Amino acid sequence: MTRTFERAAPPVRVALGALALAAGVTLAFTDLDIFAFTRIAGIALVALGLGLIALEAGASASATPRERRGPWRWLAPVALILTGAVIAIRSDFGAPVLAALIGIGLMVYGVLSSMQSFRTHESRRLAGLLSAGASIIIGFVSLTWPVLTLDFIRIGTAVWLAFVGLRLLFESLIRRWARRAGITWSPKLRVRHTLAAGGALALAVLLAIGSGWLLRSDNRPAPGNFYASPANLPGEPGELLRSEPLTAGVPKGARAWRILYTSTSGDGSPTVSSGTVLAPLHPASGEAPLLSISHGTTGVSRPCAPSLSATPFADGAATSLTEMIVEHGWVGVTSDYTGLGTEGQEAYLIGEDEARNVLDASRAARQLSELHLSHRTVVWGHSQGGHGALWTAKIAAKYAPDLTVVGTAAMAPASDLYGLAEVDKSNAGGKVISAYIAASWDTHYPELNLRAHLTPGSAPGVDRISQLCFNDQDAIAAILRGTQIPNQVFPDKLLAGELGTLLRENSPKGPFDSPLLVAQGLADPLVLPQLQRSWVGDQCAAGVPLDFRTYPGLGHMELVGPKSPLTPQLVQWTLDRWNGKQAPNNCGSLPAG
Repeated sequence: MTRTFERAAPPVRVALGALALAAGVTLAFTDLDIFAFTRIAGIALVALGLGLIALEAGASASATPRERRGPWRWLAPVALILTGAVIAIRSDFGAPVLAALIGIGLMVYGVLSSMQSFRTHESRRLAGLLSAGASIIIGFVSLTWPVLTLDFIRIGTAVWLAFVGLRLLFESLIRRWARRAGITWSPKLRVRHTLAAGGALALAVLLAIGSGWLLRSDNRPAPGNFYASPANLPGEPGELLRSEPLTAGVPKGARAWRILYTSTSGDGSPTVSSGTVLAPLHPASGEAPLLSISHGTTGVSRPCAPSLSATPFADGAATSLTEMIVEHGWVGVTSDYTGLGTEGQEAYLIGEDEARNVLDASRAARQLSELHLSHRTVVWGHSQGGHGALWTAKIAAKYAPDLTVVGTAAMAPASDLYGLAEVDKSNAGGKVISAYIAASWDTHYPELNLRAHLTPGSAPGVDRISQLCFNDQDAIAAILRGTQIPNQVFPDKLLAGELGTLLRENSPKGPFDSPLLVAQGLADPLVLPQLQRSWVGDQCAAGVPLDFRTYPGLGHMELVGPKSPLTPQLVQWTLDRWNGKQAPNNCGSLPAG
Protein backbone atom coordinates (compact mmCIF):
# COMPACT_ATOMS: atom_id res chain seq x y z
CA MET A 1 0.00 0.00 0.00
CA THR A 2 2.83 2.37 0.90
CA ARG A 3 4.58 1.62 -2.40
CA THR A 4 1.37 2.40 -4.26
CA PHE A 5 1.17 5.82 -2.63
CA GLU A 6 4.84 6.42 -3.37
CA ARG A 7 4.32 5.59 -7.03
CA ALA A 8 1.39 7.99 -7.35
CA ALA A 9 1.99 11.36 -8.96
CA PRO A 10 2.77 14.25 -6.56
CA PRO A 11 -0.54 16.05 -7.23
CA VAL A 12 -2.40 12.84 -6.36
CA ARG A 13 -0.44 12.50 -3.11
CA VAL A 14 -1.20 16.11 -2.24
CA ALA A 15 -4.91 15.57 -2.89
CA LEU A 16 -4.95 12.35 -0.86
CA GLY A 17 -3.07 14.06 1.95
CA ALA A 18 -5.54 16.93 2.10
CA LEU A 19 -8.47 14.49 1.99
CA ALA A 20 -7.01 12.32 4.78
CA LEU A 21 -6.34 15.36 6.95
CA ALA A 22 -9.89 16.65 6.49
CA ALA A 23 -11.35 13.19 7.21
CA GLY A 24 -9.29 12.86 10.39
CA VAL A 25 -10.40 16.22 11.74
CA THR A 26 -14.06 15.47 10.91
CA LEU A 27 -13.95 12.02 12.53
CA ALA A 28 -12.34 13.38 15.69
CA PHE A 29 -15.00 16.00 16.30
CA THR A 30 -18.15 14.07 15.30
CA ASP A 31 -20.15 12.22 17.99
CA LEU A 32 -20.58 8.61 16.79
CA ASP A 33 -21.62 5.38 18.49
CA ILE A 34 -19.71 2.21 17.67
CA PHE A 35 -22.25 1.05 15.10
CA ALA A 36 -22.18 4.33 13.20
CA PHE A 37 -18.39 4.24 13.32
CA THR A 38 -18.46 0.64 12.11
CA ARG A 39 -20.59 1.61 9.12
CA ILE A 40 -18.26 4.51 8.33
CA ALA A 41 -15.25 2.23 8.73
CA GLY A 42 -16.82 -0.26 6.33
CA ILE A 43 -17.51 2.44 3.76
CA ALA A 44 -13.97 3.76 4.23
CA LEU A 45 -12.52 0.30 3.61
CA VAL A 46 -14.54 0.01 0.41
CA ALA A 47 -13.41 3.46 -0.69
CA LEU A 48 -9.81 2.63 0.18
CA GLY A 49 -9.98 -0.58 -1.81
CA LEU A 50 -11.43 1.23 -4.82
CA GLY A 51 -8.83 3.97 -4.48
CA LEU A 52 -6.01 1.44 -4.40
CA ILE A 53 -7.39 -0.24 -7.50
CA ALA A 54 -7.53 3.11 -9.27
CA LEU A 55 -3.99 4.00 -8.19
CA GLU A 56 -2.66 0.59 -9.16
CA ALA A 57 -4.38 0.76 -12.52
CA GLY A 58 -2.94 4.21 -13.17
CA ALA A 59 0.55 3.15 -12.11
CA SER A 60 0.37 0.00 -14.22
CA ALA A 61 -0.71 1.95 -17.30
CA SER A 62 2.46 4.04 -17.24
CA ALA A 63 4.80 1.22 -16.16
CA THR A 64 6.93 -0.94 -18.40
CA PRO A 65 6.09 -4.66 -18.61
CA ARG A 66 8.99 -5.42 -16.28
CA GLU A 67 7.77 -2.89 -13.69
CA ARG A 68 4.23 -4.22 -13.63
CA ARG A 69 3.38 -6.49 -10.71
CA GLY A 70 1.49 -9.78 -10.92
CA PRO A 71 -2.22 -10.43 -10.36
CA TRP A 72 -1.65 -10.71 -6.61
CA ARG A 73 -1.52 -6.91 -6.46
CA TRP A 74 -5.33 -6.88 -6.65
CA LEU A 75 -5.75 -9.19 -3.65
CA ALA A 76 -5.50 -6.56 -0.90
CA PRO A 77 -7.85 -4.03 -2.56
CA VAL A 78 -10.49 -6.68 -3.27
CA ALA A 79 -10.23 -8.01 0.31
CA LEU A 80 -10.69 -4.47 1.63
CA ILE A 81 -13.78 -3.94 -0.54
CA LEU A 82 -15.44 -7.21 0.47
CA THR A 83 -14.66 -6.80 4.17
CA GLY A 84 -15.80 -3.19 4.15
CA ALA A 85 -19.07 -4.06 2.42
CA VAL A 86 -19.93 -6.74 4.99
CA ILE A 87 -19.06 -4.48 7.91
CA ALA A 88 -21.02 -1.53 6.52
CA ILE A 89 -24.15 -3.52 5.68
CA ARG A 90 -24.27 -5.54 8.93
CA SER A 91 -22.93 -3.17 11.57
CA ASP A 92 -24.31 -5.32 14.41
CA PHE A 93 -22.23 -8.20 13.07
CA GLY A 94 -19.51 -5.93 11.77
CA ALA A 95 -18.70 -4.20 15.07
CA PRO A 96 -17.29 -7.30 16.82
CA VAL A 97 -15.71 -8.45 13.55
CA LEU A 98 -14.03 -5.09 13.07
CA ALA A 99 -12.75 -5.13 16.66
CA ALA A 100 -11.40 -8.65 16.18
CA LEU A 101 -9.78 -7.72 12.87
CA ILE A 102 -8.10 -4.76 14.52
CA GLY A 103 -6.70 -6.91 17.33
CA ILE A 104 -5.57 -9.70 15.02
CA GLY A 105 -4.23 -7.21 12.52
CA LEU A 106 -2.14 -5.48 15.16
CA MET A 107 -0.67 -8.78 16.31
CA VAL A 108 0.07 -9.96 12.76
CA TYR A 109 1.58 -6.59 11.95
CA GLY A 110 3.73 -6.83 15.06
CA VAL A 111 5.00 -10.29 14.12
CA LEU A 112 5.77 -9.26 10.54
CA SER A 113 7.40 -6.04 11.71
CA SER A 114 9.62 -7.92 14.14
CA MET A 115 10.75 -10.19 11.32
CA GLN A 116 11.33 -7.21 9.08
CA SER A 117 13.38 -5.49 11.79
CA PHE A 118 16.10 -8.14 11.53
CA ARG A 119 16.55 -7.24 7.87
CA THR A 120 16.94 -3.51 8.50
CA HIS A 121 20.00 -1.51 9.43
CA GLU A 122 21.24 -1.94 13.00
CA SER A 123 20.48 1.69 13.78
CA ARG A 124 16.77 1.06 13.22
CA ARG A 125 16.50 -2.53 14.45
CA LEU A 126 15.87 -1.81 18.13
CA ALA A 127 13.16 0.74 17.38
CA GLY A 128 11.52 -1.72 15.01
CA LEU A 129 11.51 -4.53 17.56
CA LEU A 130 10.14 -2.28 20.30
CA SER A 131 7.36 -1.05 18.01
CA ALA A 132 6.56 -4.62 16.97
CA GLY A 133 6.30 -5.73 20.60
CA ALA A 134 3.98 -2.84 21.39
CA SER A 135 1.78 -3.75 18.42
CA ILE A 136 1.48 -7.39 19.50
CA ILE A 137 0.59 -6.51 23.11
CA ILE A 138 -1.92 -3.83 22.12
CA GLY A 139 -3.49 -6.27 19.67
CA PHE A 140 -3.99 -8.79 22.46
CA VAL A 141 -5.49 -6.13 24.74
CA SER A 142 -7.79 -5.04 21.90
CA LEU A 143 -9.33 -8.51 21.73
CA THR A 144 -10.14 -8.26 25.45
CA TRP A 145 -11.78 -4.82 25.15
CA PRO A 146 -13.59 -4.84 21.77
CA VAL A 147 -16.00 -1.95 22.41
CA LEU A 148 -13.34 0.19 24.03
CA THR A 149 -11.05 -0.70 21.15
CA LEU A 150 -13.56 0.66 18.64
CA ASP A 151 -13.92 3.84 20.67
CA PHE A 152 -10.15 4.25 20.79
CA ILE A 153 -9.79 3.25 17.17
CA ARG A 154 -12.25 5.95 16.19
CA ILE A 155 -10.04 8.54 17.84
CA GLY A 156 -6.91 6.71 16.74
CA THR A 157 -8.17 6.56 13.17
CA ALA A 158 -8.84 10.26 13.26
CA VAL A 159 -5.31 10.91 14.51
CA TRP A 160 -3.87 8.43 12.01
CA LEU A 161 -5.72 9.99 9.09
CA ALA A 162 -4.53 13.40 10.13
CA PHE A 163 -0.99 12.05 10.48
CA VAL A 164 -1.11 10.31 7.09
CA GLY A 165 -2.50 13.44 5.52
CA LEU A 166 0.22 15.60 7.02
CA ARG A 167 2.86 13.04 6.08
CA LEU A 168 1.71 12.91 2.47
CA LEU A 169 1.69 16.68 2.32
CA PHE A 170 5.09 16.76 3.99
CA GLU A 171 6.56 14.13 1.67
CA SER A 172 5.07 15.75 -1.40
CA LEU A 173 5.87 19.35 -0.61
CA ILE A 174 8.31 20.08 2.21
CA ARG A 175 10.62 17.08 2.02
CA ARG A 176 10.79 17.34 -1.75
CA TRP A 177 11.83 20.95 -1.36
CA ALA A 178 14.39 19.93 1.28
CA ARG A 179 15.99 17.39 -1.04
CA ARG A 180 16.32 20.00 -3.76
CA ALA A 181 17.88 22.38 -1.25
CA GLY A 182 20.35 19.70 -0.13
CA ILE A 183 19.01 19.52 3.44
CA THR A 184 19.63 16.23 5.29
CA TRP A 185 17.90 14.88 8.39
CA SER A 186 19.68 14.70 11.70
CA PRO A 187 20.67 11.24 13.08
CA LYS A 188 19.07 12.37 16.33
CA LEU A 189 15.73 11.56 14.71
CA ARG A 190 16.66 7.87 14.85
CA VAL A 191 17.34 8.14 18.58
CA ARG A 192 14.01 9.85 19.07
CA HIS A 193 12.33 7.14 17.02
CA THR A 194 13.84 4.48 19.27
CA LEU A 195 12.78 6.34 22.41
CA ALA A 196 9.27 6.76 21.04
CA ALA A 197 9.07 3.05 20.21
CA GLY A 198 10.28 2.19 23.72
CA GLY A 199 7.64 4.46 25.18
CA ALA A 200 4.98 2.78 23.06
CA LEU A 201 6.09 -0.64 24.31
CA ALA A 202 6.05 0.54 27.93
CA LEU A 203 2.55 1.95 27.45
CA ALA A 204 1.39 -1.31 25.88
CA VAL A 205 2.76 -3.31 28.81
CA LEU A 206 1.01 -0.99 31.27
CA LEU A 207 -2.24 -1.39 29.34
CA ALA A 208 -1.92 -5.18 29.45
CA ILE A 209 -1.17 -5.17 33.19
CA GLY A 210 -4.00 -2.73 33.89
CA SER A 211 -6.41 -4.80 31.83
CA GLY A 212 -5.51 -7.96 33.71
CA TRP A 213 -5.85 -6.18 37.04
CA LEU A 214 -9.28 -4.74 36.24
CA LEU A 215 -10.64 -8.02 34.87
CA ARG A 216 -9.18 -10.26 37.56
CA SER A 217 -11.61 -12.49 39.40
CA ASP A 218 -11.81 -13.19 43.10
CA ASN A 219 -10.09 -16.26 44.45
CA ARG A 220 -13.22 -18.01 45.67
CA PRO A 221 -13.17 -21.38 47.39
CA ALA A 222 -14.53 -24.30 45.44
CA PRO A 223 -17.47 -26.13 47.02
CA GLY A 224 -16.13 -28.94 49.18
CA ASN A 225 -17.51 -32.28 50.29
CA PHE A 226 -20.17 -30.60 52.39
CA TYR A 227 -22.07 -29.68 49.21
CA ALA A 228 -22.00 -33.17 47.69
CA SER A 229 -25.32 -34.97 47.34
CA PRO A 230 -25.66 -38.16 49.39
CA ALA A 231 -25.87 -41.46 47.56
CA ASN A 232 -29.41 -42.10 48.79
CA LEU A 233 -31.39 -38.89 48.44
CA PRO A 234 -34.62 -38.65 50.46
CA GLY A 235 -37.67 -38.11 48.30
CA GLU A 236 -39.31 -35.53 50.57
CA PRO A 237 -38.37 -31.86 50.07
CA GLY A 238 -37.12 -29.83 53.00
CA GLU A 239 -35.19 -32.69 54.65
CA LEU A 240 -32.04 -31.58 56.48
CA LEU A 241 -29.13 -33.66 55.15
CA ARG A 242 -26.26 -32.15 57.09
CA SER A 243 -25.17 -29.01 58.90
CA GLU A 244 -21.96 -27.48 60.21
CA PRO A 245 -21.07 -24.34 62.17
CA LEU A 246 -20.30 -21.26 60.10
CA THR A 247 -18.04 -18.52 61.44
CA ALA A 248 -17.22 -16.32 58.43
CA GLY A 249 -18.96 -12.95 58.45
CA VAL A 250 -21.20 -13.73 61.42
CA PRO A 251 -22.40 -10.53 63.15
CA LYS A 252 -21.47 -9.95 66.76
CA GLY A 253 -24.06 -11.45 69.07
CA ALA A 254 -25.06 -14.15 66.58
CA ARG A 255 -24.12 -17.69 65.58
CA ALA A 256 -24.57 -19.46 62.26
CA TRP A 257 -24.69 -22.78 60.44
CA ARG A 258 -24.27 -23.95 56.90
CA ILE A 259 -26.99 -26.42 55.89
CA LEU A 260 -27.60 -28.92 53.08
CA TYR A 261 -31.16 -30.03 52.39
CA THR A 262 -33.48 -31.54 49.81
CA SER A 263 -35.70 -29.51 47.51
CA THR A 264 -37.65 -29.89 44.28
CA SER A 265 -36.36 -29.08 40.80
CA GLY A 266 -38.37 -27.54 38.00
CA ASP A 267 -39.36 -30.92 36.57
CA GLY A 268 -40.55 -32.12 39.98
CA SER A 269 -37.61 -34.41 40.70
CA PRO A 270 -35.72 -34.31 44.03
CA THR A 271 -32.66 -32.10 44.18
CA VAL A 272 -30.24 -30.72 46.76
CA SER A 273 -29.66 -27.16 47.86
CA SER A 274 -27.53 -25.46 50.48
CA GLY A 275 -27.98 -22.39 52.62
CA THR A 276 -27.25 -20.62 55.88
CA VAL A 277 -28.97 -20.15 59.21
CA LEU A 278 -28.28 -17.10 61.39
CA ALA A 279 -29.52 -17.13 64.98
CA PRO A 280 -29.03 -15.08 68.15
CA LEU A 281 -26.15 -16.20 70.32
CA HIS A 282 -28.44 -16.33 73.35
CA PRO A 283 -31.95 -17.21 72.13
CA ALA A 284 -35.03 -16.59 74.24
CA SER A 285 -37.11 -19.49 75.48
CA GLY A 286 -39.87 -20.84 73.29
CA GLU A 287 -40.20 -20.87 69.53
CA ALA A 288 -38.08 -18.31 67.72
CA PRO A 289 -39.70 -16.27 64.93
CA LEU A 290 -38.53 -17.36 61.49
CA LEU A 291 -37.30 -15.07 58.72
CA SER A 292 -37.06 -16.72 55.27
CA ILE A 293 -34.68 -14.83 52.98
CA SER A 294 -34.44 -14.99 49.20
CA HIS A 295 -31.04 -13.57 48.30
CA GLY A 296 -30.20 -11.26 45.41
CA THR A 297 -28.02 -11.88 42.39
CA THR A 298 -24.63 -13.35 43.27
CA GLY A 299 -23.87 -15.13 39.99
CA VAL A 300 -24.81 -18.44 38.40
CA SER A 301 -21.75 -20.64 38.97
CA ARG A 302 -21.19 -22.93 41.95
CA PRO A 303 -18.58 -20.81 43.81
CA CYS A 304 -21.07 -17.90 43.92
CA ALA A 305 -23.11 -19.44 46.76
CA PRO A 306 -23.55 -16.97 49.64
CA SER A 307 -22.64 -19.73 52.10
CA LEU A 308 -19.18 -19.87 50.48
CA SER A 309 -18.66 -16.12 50.70
CA ALA A 310 -16.50 -14.42 53.31
CA THR A 311 -19.54 -12.20 53.99
CA PRO A 312 -22.54 -14.54 53.68
CA PHE A 313 -24.93 -12.23 55.53
CA ALA A 314 -24.08 -8.98 53.73
CA ASP A 315 -26.61 -9.43 50.91
CA GLY A 316 -29.73 -7.30 50.69
CA ALA A 317 -31.08 -5.74 53.87
CA ALA A 318 -28.10 -6.86 55.96
CA THR A 319 -28.46 -4.10 58.56
CA SER A 320 -32.11 -4.94 59.13
CA LEU A 321 -31.27 -8.65 59.30
CA THR A 322 -28.66 -8.12 62.01
CA GLU A 323 -31.13 -6.08 64.05
CA MET A 324 -33.82 -8.74 63.68
CA ILE A 325 -31.44 -11.47 64.86
CA VAL A 326 -29.47 -9.76 67.60
CA GLU A 327 -32.05 -7.37 69.04
CA HIS A 328 -35.34 -9.15 68.41
CA GLY A 329 -34.34 -12.81 68.65
CA TRP A 330 -35.40 -13.93 65.18
CA VAL A 331 -33.67 -16.64 63.14
CA GLY A 332 -32.83 -15.91 59.50
CA VAL A 333 -32.64 -18.70 56.92
CA THR A 334 -31.20 -18.06 53.46
CA SER A 335 -31.16 -20.53 50.58
CA ASP A 336 -28.15 -20.51 48.27
CA TYR A 337 -30.46 -21.87 45.52
CA THR A 338 -29.72 -25.17 43.82
CA GLY A 339 -26.67 -24.89 41.57
CA LEU A 340 -24.92 -22.37 43.80
CA GLY A 341 -22.64 -24.45 45.99
CA THR A 342 -24.39 -27.68 45.07
CA GLU A 343 -24.19 -29.44 41.73
CA GLY A 344 -26.34 -28.33 38.83
CA GLN A 345 -27.17 -25.02 37.19
CA GLU A 346 -28.90 -22.31 39.19
CA ALA A 347 -32.45 -21.60 38.02
CA TYR A 348 -31.75 -17.88 37.80
CA LEU A 349 -34.95 -15.81 37.91
CA ILE A 350 -37.06 -18.93 37.43
CA GLY A 351 -39.72 -18.16 39.99
CA GLU A 352 -41.04 -21.47 41.28
CA ASP A 353 -37.58 -23.02 41.55
CA GLU A 354 -36.34 -20.11 43.67
CA ALA A 355 -39.43 -20.22 45.87
CA ARG A 356 -39.17 -23.96 46.51
CA ASN A 357 -35.54 -23.56 47.55
CA VAL A 358 -36.48 -20.75 49.97
CA LEU A 359 -39.35 -22.66 51.55
CA ASP A 360 -37.39 -25.90 51.83
CA ALA A 361 -34.49 -24.09 53.50
CA SER A 362 -36.87 -22.91 56.22
CA ARG A 363 -38.28 -26.41 56.57
CA ALA A 364 -34.77 -27.83 56.95
CA ALA A 365 -33.70 -25.17 59.46
CA ARG A 366 -36.56 -26.20 61.73
CA GLN A 367 -34.86 -29.61 62.04
CA LEU A 368 -31.65 -28.21 63.55
CA SER A 369 -31.33 -29.66 67.03
CA GLU A 370 -29.78 -26.45 68.35
CA LEU A 371 -32.85 -24.35 67.52
CA HIS A 372 -36.57 -24.34 68.21
CA LEU A 373 -38.25 -22.48 65.35
CA SER A 374 -41.83 -21.46 64.70
CA HIS A 375 -43.72 -22.64 61.62
CA ARG A 376 -44.74 -19.02 61.03
CA THR A 377 -42.41 -16.96 58.88
CA VAL A 378 -41.92 -13.60 57.17
CA VAL A 379 -40.21 -13.61 53.76
CA TRP A 380 -37.68 -10.99 52.66
CA GLY A 381 -35.95 -10.47 49.34
CA HIS A 382 -34.06 -7.78 47.43
CA SER A 383 -33.64 -7.54 43.63
CA GLN A 384 -33.52 -11.12 42.34
CA GLY A 385 -34.38 -12.00 45.93
CA GLY A 386 -37.44 -9.75 45.72
CA HIS A 387 -38.52 -11.76 42.70
CA GLY A 388 -37.97 -14.96 44.67
CA ALA A 389 -39.80 -13.57 47.71
CA LEU A 390 -42.89 -12.75 45.65
CA TRP A 391 -42.89 -16.23 44.16
CA THR A 392 -42.44 -17.69 47.65
CA ALA A 393 -45.54 -15.83 48.81
CA LYS A 394 -47.40 -17.04 45.73
CA ILE A 395 -46.78 -20.80 46.11
CA ALA A 396 -46.20 -21.19 49.86
CA ALA A 397 -49.69 -22.30 50.85
CA LYS A 398 -49.78 -25.02 48.21
CA TYR A 399 -46.16 -26.16 48.20
CA ALA A 400 -45.34 -25.90 51.91
CA PRO A 401 -48.59 -26.02 53.92
CA ASP A 402 -46.56 -26.84 57.03
CA LEU A 403 -45.24 -23.25 56.94
CA THR A 404 -47.37 -20.15 57.39
CA VAL A 405 -46.17 -17.00 55.63
CA VAL A 406 -47.49 -14.02 57.60
CA GLY A 407 -45.85 -11.32 55.47
CA THR A 408 -43.62 -10.78 52.44
CA ALA A 409 -41.30 -7.81 51.89
CA ALA A 410 -39.96 -7.39 48.34
CA MET A 411 -37.34 -4.67 47.93
CA ALA A 412 -36.66 -3.44 44.37
CA PRO A 413 -37.97 -6.79 43.14
CA ALA A 414 -37.43 -7.93 39.58
CA SER A 415 -41.19 -8.06 39.18
CA ASP A 416 -41.49 -7.50 35.42
CA LEU A 417 -38.78 -9.60 33.78
CA TYR A 418 -39.83 -8.83 30.23
CA GLY A 419 -39.96 -5.10 30.90
CA LEU A 420 -36.54 -5.19 32.55
CA ALA A 421 -35.11 -7.19 29.66
CA GLU A 422 -36.35 -4.52 27.26
CA VAL A 423 -35.24 -1.38 29.09
CA ASP A 424 -31.92 -2.74 30.40
CA LYS A 425 -30.83 -4.67 27.31
CA SER A 426 -28.25 -2.12 26.16
CA ASN A 427 -26.60 -1.09 29.43
CA ALA A 428 -23.75 -2.94 31.11
CA GLY A 429 -25.77 -4.12 34.11
CA GLY A 430 -28.53 -5.40 31.86
CA LYS A 431 -26.00 -7.30 29.75
CA VAL A 432 -24.62 -8.99 32.87
CA ILE A 433 -28.13 -10.06 33.90
CA SER A 434 -28.81 -11.23 30.33
CA ALA A 435 -25.58 -13.24 30.40
CA TYR A 436 -26.66 -14.94 33.62
CA ILE A 437 -30.08 -15.68 32.11
CA ALA A 438 -28.45 -17.06 28.95
CA ALA A 439 -26.19 -19.38 30.96
CA SER A 440 -28.97 -20.56 33.27
CA TRP A 441 -31.94 -20.80 30.94
CA ASP A 442 -29.94 -22.65 28.29
CA THR A 443 -29.97 -25.53 30.79
CA HIS A 444 -33.46 -25.15 32.22
CA TYR A 445 -35.17 -24.29 28.92
CA PRO A 446 -33.13 -26.27 26.37
CA GLU A 447 -35.83 -25.78 23.76
CA LEU A 448 -34.80 -22.12 23.53
CA ASN A 449 -31.26 -23.02 22.45
CA LEU A 450 -30.22 -19.56 23.63
CA ARG A 451 -26.52 -20.11 23.04
CA ALA A 452 -27.14 -20.41 19.32
CA HIS A 453 -29.32 -17.30 19.11
CA LEU A 454 -27.27 -14.65 20.89
CA THR A 455 -26.46 -11.47 19.00
CA PRO A 456 -23.22 -11.48 16.98
CA GLY A 457 -20.16 -11.05 19.17
CA SER A 458 -22.03 -11.67 22.45
CA ALA A 459 -21.12 -15.29 23.13
CA PRO A 460 -17.52 -14.77 24.36
CA GLY A 461 -18.64 -12.08 26.80
CA VAL A 462 -21.57 -14.20 28.00
CA ASP A 463 -19.25 -17.15 28.63
CA ARG A 464 -16.82 -15.05 30.65
CA ILE A 465 -19.51 -13.26 32.67
CA SER A 466 -21.29 -16.51 33.52
CA GLN A 467 -18.16 -17.67 35.36
CA LEU A 468 -18.00 -14.48 37.44
CA CYS A 469 -19.92 -13.86 40.63
CA PHE A 470 -21.74 -10.59 41.22
CA ASN A 471 -20.05 -9.24 44.30
CA ASP A 472 -16.63 -7.91 45.31
CA GLN A 473 -14.03 -7.74 42.50
CA ASP A 474 -15.97 -10.23 40.39
CA ALA A 475 -18.84 -7.75 40.10
CA ILE A 476 -16.47 -5.07 38.77
CA ALA A 477 -15.04 -7.53 36.25
CA ALA A 478 -18.54 -8.64 35.23
CA ILE A 479 -19.72 -5.06 34.64
CA LEU A 480 -16.56 -4.26 32.66
CA ARG A 481 -17.09 -7.39 30.60
CA GLY A 482 -20.66 -6.24 30.05
CA THR A 483 -19.44 -2.93 28.64
CA GLN A 484 -17.42 -4.88 26.07
CA ILE A 485 -20.37 -6.81 24.64
CA PRO A 486 -21.05 -4.66 21.56
CA ASN A 487 -24.72 -5.58 21.11
CA GLN A 488 -27.61 -6.37 23.41
CA VAL A 489 -27.27 -10.04 24.35
CA PHE A 490 -30.68 -11.22 23.12
CA PRO A 491 -31.90 -10.08 19.68
CA ASP A 492 -35.28 -8.38 19.59
CA LYS A 493 -36.88 -11.23 17.66
CA LEU A 494 -35.90 -13.61 20.47
CA LEU A 495 -37.39 -11.30 23.10
CA ALA A 496 -40.54 -11.03 21.01
CA GLY A 497 -40.78 -14.82 20.77
CA GLU A 498 -40.59 -17.73 23.18
CA LEU A 499 -37.98 -16.10 25.42
CA GLY A 500 -40.30 -13.16 25.97
CA THR A 501 -43.15 -15.54 26.78
CA LEU A 502 -41.06 -17.32 29.42
CA LEU A 503 -39.90 -14.01 30.90
CA ARG A 504 -43.55 -13.03 31.34
CA GLU A 505 -44.43 -16.43 32.79
CA ASN A 506 -41.66 -16.06 35.37
CA SER A 507 -42.83 -12.59 36.38
CA PRO A 508 -44.79 -12.93 39.66
CA LYS A 509 -48.46 -12.01 39.67
CA GLY A 510 -51.06 -12.25 42.42
CA PRO A 511 -52.85 -13.54 44.26
CA PHE A 512 -50.35 -13.69 47.12
CA ASP A 513 -51.29 -15.48 50.30
CA SER A 514 -49.71 -12.99 52.70
CA PRO A 515 -49.58 -9.22 53.28
CA LEU A 516 -47.17 -7.58 50.87
CA LEU A 517 -44.66 -4.74 51.18
CA VAL A 518 -43.00 -3.51 47.97
CA ALA A 519 -40.19 -0.96 48.40
CA GLN A 520 -38.59 0.92 45.50
CA GLY A 521 -35.81 3.49 45.26
CA LEU A 522 -36.69 6.25 42.82
CA ALA A 523 -33.08 6.59 41.64
CA ASP A 524 -32.70 2.90 40.81
CA PRO A 525 -30.94 2.55 37.42
CA LEU A 526 -31.46 -1.21 37.17
CA VAL A 527 -35.01 -1.91 38.36
CA LEU A 528 -36.62 1.20 36.97
CA PRO A 529 -39.19 2.93 39.22
CA GLN A 530 -41.71 3.39 36.40
CA LEU A 531 -41.71 -0.34 35.70
CA GLN A 532 -42.23 -1.11 39.38
CA ARG A 533 -45.04 1.43 39.61
CA SER A 534 -46.71 -0.12 36.58
CA TRP A 535 -46.45 -3.62 38.04
CA VAL A 536 -47.83 -2.46 41.39
CA GLY A 537 -50.69 -0.72 39.60
CA ASP A 538 -51.53 -3.92 37.75
CA GLN A 539 -51.58 -5.91 41.01
CA CYS A 540 -53.81 -3.36 42.69
CA ALA A 541 -56.15 -3.37 39.70
CA ALA A 542 -56.35 -7.17 40.03
CA GLY A 543 -57.44 -6.82 43.66
CA VAL A 544 -54.11 -7.61 45.34
CA PRO A 545 -53.73 -5.59 48.57
CA LEU A 546 -50.23 -4.26 49.14
CA ASP A 547 -48.14 -1.55 50.75
CA PHE A 548 -46.06 0.28 48.11
CA ARG A 549 -43.35 2.60 49.42
CA THR A 550 -40.98 4.73 47.37
CA TYR A 551 -37.74 6.39 48.41
CA PRO A 552 -36.53 9.46 46.49
CA GLY A 553 -32.83 9.62 45.72
CA LEU A 554 -32.09 6.00 46.59
CA GLY A 555 -30.55 3.64 44.04
CA HIS A 556 -30.67 -0.12 43.80
CA MET A 557 -28.23 -0.87 46.62
CA GLU A 558 -28.78 2.31 48.63
CA LEU A 559 -32.39 1.24 49.18
CA VAL A 560 -31.25 -1.53 51.52
CA GLY A 561 -28.18 0.27 52.86
CA PRO A 562 -27.61 0.98 56.56
CA LYS A 563 -28.64 4.65 56.22
CA SER A 564 -31.78 3.96 54.21
CA PRO A 565 -35.07 5.05 55.81
CA LEU A 566 -36.39 1.65 54.73
CA THR A 567 -34.16 -0.11 57.29
CA PRO A 568 -36.13 0.77 60.46
CA GLN A 569 -39.42 0.64 58.55
CA LEU A 570 -38.70 -2.90 57.37
CA VAL A 571 -37.95 -4.04 60.90
CA GLN A 572 -41.15 -2.50 62.25
CA TRP A 573 -43.28 -3.81 59.37
CA THR A 574 -41.93 -7.32 60.01
CA LEU A 575 -42.62 -7.15 63.74
CA ASP A 576 -46.14 -5.89 63.05
CA ARG A 577 -46.86 -8.83 60.75
CA TRP A 578 -45.66 -11.23 63.42
CA ASN A 579 -47.83 -9.58 66.02
CA GLY A 580 -50.91 -9.83 63.83
CA LYS A 581 -51.47 -6.13 63.21
CA GLN A 582 -53.51 -5.20 60.17
CA ALA A 583 -51.27 -4.72 57.13
CA PRO A 584 -51.31 -1.34 55.36
CA ASN A 585 -52.83 -1.20 51.89
CA ASN A 586 -52.28 1.96 49.86
CA CYS A 587 -53.59 0.73 46.51
CA GLY A 588 -56.13 3.54 46.63
CA SER A 589 -53.43 6.22 46.81
CA LEU A 590 -50.22 4.84 45.34
CA PRO A 591 -47.13 7.06 45.58
CA ALA A 592 -45.52 8.19 42.35
CA GLY A 593 -43.14 5.71 40.80
